[in-house]
Amino acid sequence: MGEKSGSRGWWAWLLVVVILALVVGAVVYTIKRKISHSNGGAEPVPGPPGAIDKKYSEALKIAMQFFDVQKSGKLVDNKISWRGDSALKDGSEAKLDLSKGMYDAGDHMKFGFPMAFTATVLSWSILEYGDQMDAVNQLEPAKDSLKWITDYLVNAHPSENVLYIQVGDPEVDHKCWNRPEDMTEKRPLTQVNTSSPGTEVAAETAAAMAAASLVFKKTDSTYSSTLLKHAQQLFSFADKFRASYSESIPDVATYYNSTGYRDELLWAASWLYHATGDKSYLQYVTVENGKDFANWGSPTWFSWDNKLAGAQVLLSRLSFFGSDTSASENSGLQNYRKTAEAVMCGLLPDSPSATSSRTDGGLIWVSQWNSLQHPVASAFLAVLYSDYMLTTRTATISCSGDNYKPSDLRKFARSQADYVLGKNPMKMSFLVGYGDKYPQYVHHRGASIPSDASPGCSDGFKWLNSTDPNPNVAIGGMAGGPFQNETYSDSRNNSMQGEPTTYNSAILVGLLSSLVTTSSALKSLS
Repeated sequence: MGEKSGSRGWWAWLLVVVILALVVGAVVYTIKRKISHSNGGAEPVPGPPGAIDKKYSEALKIAMQFFDVQKSGKLVDNKISWRGDSALKDGSEAKLDLSKGMYDAGDHMKFGFPMAFTATVLSWSILEYGDQMDAVNQLEPAKDSLKWITDYLVNAHPSENVLYIQVGDPEVDHKCWNRPEDMTEKRPLTQVNTSSPGTEVAAETAAAMAAASLVFKKTDSTYSSTLLKHAQQLFSFADKFRASYSESIPDVATYYNSTGYRDELLWAASWLYHATGDKSYLQYVTVENGKDFANWGSPTWFSWDNKLAGAQVLLSRLSFFGSDTSASENSGLQNYRKTAEAVMCGLLPDSPSATSSRTDGGLIWVSQWNSLQHPVASAFLAVLYSDYMLTTRTATISCSGDNYKPSDLRKFARSQADYVLGKNPMKMSFLVGYGDKYPQYVHHRGASIPSDASPGCSDGFKWLNSTDPNPNVAIGGMAGGPFQNETYSDSRNNSMQGEPTTYNSAILVGLLSSLVTTSSALKSLS
């Protein structure tokens, strides 16, 4: 009896010791986890561009070439052997030269809304990461591609309150499968004006012109001034005649339907403030319209349709680097920064507020159509925010009590880039031309038809339905992406997963440029 009682006491003490060990272990793990996200001080500020990362450098050089694949008009110094002059008469019905610009995706449409977004993001990438681009000889190609778009946008804005937003009829265009060099179908023009306003497309074009004016400010001041003049006129037009282009011109909603224009107004005004220093634009985004338009405290996804997250990061720049602001303006900027941090906390996979919108392989996943747009755009914003923190020696951001360093944001950005480049369950690159395995059947007319063939509008469908790989490589195009279950069907008819777009390339170029090497952020974009 006494022996049994002693045995029970011994086991009870052992149980207490085990429980205490588990508790101590849990406490130590929690402390270590918090310490791992905060070293108690700011990370070192990067200097001039450091050592080149060969993987991202190679990928950037490839991604940049898709802009050449997509160019319309009379090509200059053409580097794509299977491309030639095309759409030389675009705009002629309005006595305008709209031959330049870029085709939207695998078709031959020029959609002004996503094309302007392409120019805005490409400008932002050049402004922030031009030195990294230059380190691998990609700055001039980037500026050349940007100017190919802005030349078109300037011509598409012939008067203060008129903007041509589309070349071609998508219903007619999509009934053809031919090379752009062989187009014979009519290419009608669509415009927004005071009778049929289009606030979001006018404001996005204003953002593109304002951002590009900063790119060319030092090298071509005359062109920069022209761009800025157009930007200011277009913003006034967009703001004064407020209406969604999807409502004014219902046909545009089939392909690039807008979910609202308030984000574009904030986005455009933000870029105009950076370009001009005019306080009225800062007042516009912080005091006059911030509360109603910005959805402060509510993180969103950055895309061609929704610019809020981009505007929040861009305006956070002013908060990080300091700006001569009034109390009310500063309060607005702080709200943008807090919301930008909420976006970052949602992206960090270990954050308590991390989004569950991910694949098992770690890819941000929001939409099955063009699924790579959101993860690449999110990664681009994350690395920008990381660099703002590093340059200003901001040690951490707080996500529901857990602290995260700039390196955590950069690690996330790299994970999304690496997924695109082949570190994924499919073990394939989604960047055409990069790596040993990439899509061979992307949904792209010019790539699918032999360059020595000249089919008519409908004759070319035999190449759409061909089981042979594309005879031409749509070099640098990023395929739409995987499904949530991380599968990909490499079929030319699978436009949902396999159609590369020009605006996706702009975001990818920005992301890759940020990862090519390390460098501190510029204190002022102007």
